[in-house]
Amino acid sequence: MSETEPTTTDAPEPSRRPGRERGRDDGKFGRYGGQFVPEALMPAIEELTDAYERYVLGNEDGFMDEFRERLADFGGRPTPLQRADRLSERYGREIYLKREDLLHGGAHKLNNALGQVLLAKYMGKERIVAETGAGQHGTATAMAAAHLDMPCEIYMGERDINRQRPNVFRMKLNGAEVNPVTAGRGTLKEAISETMRDWATTVENTHYVIGSVVGPHPFPVMVRDFQAVISEEARAQAIETTGELPTDVVACAGGGSNTMGSFAGFVDDDGVALHAIEAGGSTLEVDEEAGVAPNSASLFAGEEGVLHGARTKLLQDSHGQIMESHSVSSGLDYAGVGPELAYLVDEGRVTPVAVDDDAALEGFHRLSNTEGIIPALETAHAFGYLEEHAEDLGERVVVTVSGRGDKDLDAAIEETDKRDVPGAPEMSMFTGGI
Repeated sequence: MSETEPTTTDAPEPSRRPGRERGRDDGKFGRYGGQFVPEALMPAIEELTDAYERYVLGNEDGFMDEFRERLADFGGRPTPLQRADRLSERYGREIYLKREDLLHGGAHKLNNALGQVLLAKYMGKERIVAETGAGQHGTATAMAAAHLDMPCEIYMGERDINRQRPNVFRMKLNGAEVNPVTAGRGTLKEAISETMRDWATTVENTHYVIGSVVGPHPFPVMVRDFQAVISEEARAQAIETTGELPTDVVACAGGGSNTMGSFAGFVDDDGVALHAIEAGGSTLEVDEEAGVAPNSASLFAGEEGVLHGARTKLLQDSHGQIMESHSVSSGLDYAGVGPELAYLVDEGRVTPVAVDDDAALEGFHRLSNTEGIIPALETAHAFGYLEEHAEDLGERVVVTVSGRGDKDLDAAIEETDKRDVPGAPEMSMFTGGI
């Protein structure tokens, strides 16, 4: 960073509205996207598309004004862009952290959940349903529903319920009903399928708050637009702090809401490299006979197919059957990814990288003991990438801290105990629990 006082005089003008021109009215991004849903859901999809265009794009009745006001007063925006002093020294680059872990609820998920629950109110809906993996989206939806006085039901895979008990309790504290999903491996994919089945039978009075940039149009663009506040703030904060745009933006990628939120404001800035960090799990090899992919790296290792209402990149076998994914982090444990993100990868605008469980756990401990920030295991993948690839990055790097790690402490203790993780504390004295 220059020793002179930063100035915005010659700074680039803000980007065009985040990537909207890249998606046509039918929700297509190249060959990805679209609306692959049962006929029974099309009236609800059409109603939602109309509401998205009127309220989100057109700001009818001051919807976006109220959304931004509630994000500030209830959510606590803007979140800081913090220089990570010790990581900057470690990597010989300016490392900045976009602190979404400081948003109300502890993760970026509230941006979208609050937007969609408020939109449901404007649409006259009486009930909210949602799915969740790591529990952060479920928690954010439950908080937003309580804040806006809407009944709420959350579908969550049984395996994820066991991995994320604190978030289950938080959802219930906020008045939500949590429905366990036992099908398949009991993770995010099954929770989404079950929520869609609920929505299909209750569309007249119910809105489905999808938690990521997945699903049929208009969900991918709508969720992106609500999450774009992350990169809109980060872009302005970077210019204000350094007088320049970042050279790189790094964000973990599951379904892609954090990723697209972190990238949207920079997509048209060709000088800013965008890095999507996926869960490499235990290996990138797949066991097609068993139908298992021991990773969740759809962008890196997936193929084109249709999942949950949209054409995108996903983990599937040679017969087109969806494979079971894996990640040490519940929120990245998903067999697909958002269609816009798949398109941006194909276009060469976004670089996907897979980081395995071991590197993610090391990143979890490294950020905790160098900067005093305990990240979500999802976020930790981005810091695993930073450790392995810092020399490939430019001078000014923004890393999105998508969520805090309180929810992951039990899982982190269990997984750390299985491995020799550098920087991890000795836990043998706590064998009886903390």
